[in-house]
Amino acid sequence: MTGYFDEQIGAALEGGGAVAVSGAGELPSCFATSDLAVASVAAAAGQLARLTGEAAEVDRRRTLIWFSRTLRPEGWDLPSAWDSVAGDYRAADGWIRLHTNAPHHRTAALSVLGCAGESAAVAEAVTDWKAEALETAVVGAGGAAAAMHSLDGWAAHPQGRAVAVEPLIAWEDAGQGRGQGGLDGIRVLDLTRVLAGPVATRFLAGFGARVLRIDPPGWSEPGVEPEVTLGKRRAGLDLRRAEDRARFEALLRESDVLVHGYRPGALEGLGYGGEVRQRLAPACVDVSLNAYGWTGPWAGRRGFDSLVQMSCGIAAEGMARRGGEPAAGARPVPLPVQALDHATGYLMAAAVLRALRVRQEEGRVLSARLSLARSAALLTGAGARAFTGEPLEEGPQDLSPESEATGWGPARRVAFPGRLGGRGPRWAFPAGPLRCDPPDWP
Repeated sequence: MTGYFDEQIGAALEGGGAVAVSGAGELPSCFATSDLAVASVAAAAGQLARLTGEAAEVDRRRTLIWFSRTLRPEGWDLPSAWDSVAGDYRAADGWIRLHTNAPHHRTAALSVLGCAGESAAVAEAVTDWKAEALETAVVGAGGAAAAMHSLDGWAAHPQGRAVAVEPLIAWEDAGQGRGQGGLDGIRVLDLTRVLAGPVATRFLAGFGARVLRIDPPGWSEPGVEPEVTLGKRRAGLDLRRAEDRARFEALLRESDVLVHGYRPGALEGLGYGGEVRQRLAPACVDVSLNAYGWTGPWAGRRGFDSLVQMSCGIAAEGMARRGGEPAAGARPVPLPVQALDHATGYLMAAAVLRALRVRQEEGRVLSARLSLARSAALLTGAGARAFTGEPLEEGPQDLSPESEATGWGPARRVAFPGRLGGRGPRWAFPAGPLRCDPPDWP
């Protein structure tokens, strides 16, 4: 099945690089989740190999571990990945997932439901709603939610039909420009949040890019910061303040790459739409991400991996293939990992690397757009099957020998699955909290 993904991804990237894949492992799934994971990491590694001329290798087993949490604290605990209210709830006519990790999304959901912020109270309140009506109300209030659709239901849905005909990676010629060869020293301005975009920039940072992540005041993602801040400088800017806008524009002008994945329309609302960005930085490679695709009625909808899995039929198919009926207590069964996020992140990294090579060799500046929903279509397009695979048993041999001095305490990290020229990534900075550095390049 890896061949299917290699073919589809290779076509989207207009060619890939040779990558030696070794190792074994299969996560429990009724979809080819593990093969998608390996193919996406191999795509990024292959584009890196084409850019540098060095041989690339990918370890399948460690790839599957890296699609989940990779940090093993020594003497401290990782924060929970989920807010206490986030989860799947049975509505009057089906299932809905509420995503409440961000405080304002939690507030939106609770205000619509009119209940206390406890999962039991939420569960009781949700039963009074039809799933799609509650989805519409929560999204309309500025929250994030997704009613569960079947694969066939999503295929017939206006947004499902729109995503089905979108390219996996939508390329545009953005002008002419030249840049340095390779990835070493490339300046990457990171305007991303949980989880796909930060995965992309983490990969780039590991292989030589100078990554500066910018976050606004008040934003935090404590459940994933130990994972996604590795290798990056982390600064804060308030783009509503003139002084910070001036600094941001200076950074953008100096950037080789801009990677962004804010809610659709957010940058435009701040005065930094595509035309403005291109005017400020005409030679900058622009790679962006959204949740539900770039066309169709939900093109502007906020979303996350777990919500897209509910919308596009993945969670429903998992439930059906587990053999459960809702009346018997069956629940939605998502993928064993946040595979849409991670796979899309590595595809974004691959897109950046291809665009850098084209800029270097041809003097063309490219932009690229990807979405979680289109990555979901890639996965479901390979078909569903009976559940196979089992959780991986991690051993000491999977950990890097060095301790990482994170901003929360010492830790060991699972060794990265990709190698270039026989060498693994070298992250210049350990993971740490957001907004702890000045807004300057590493």
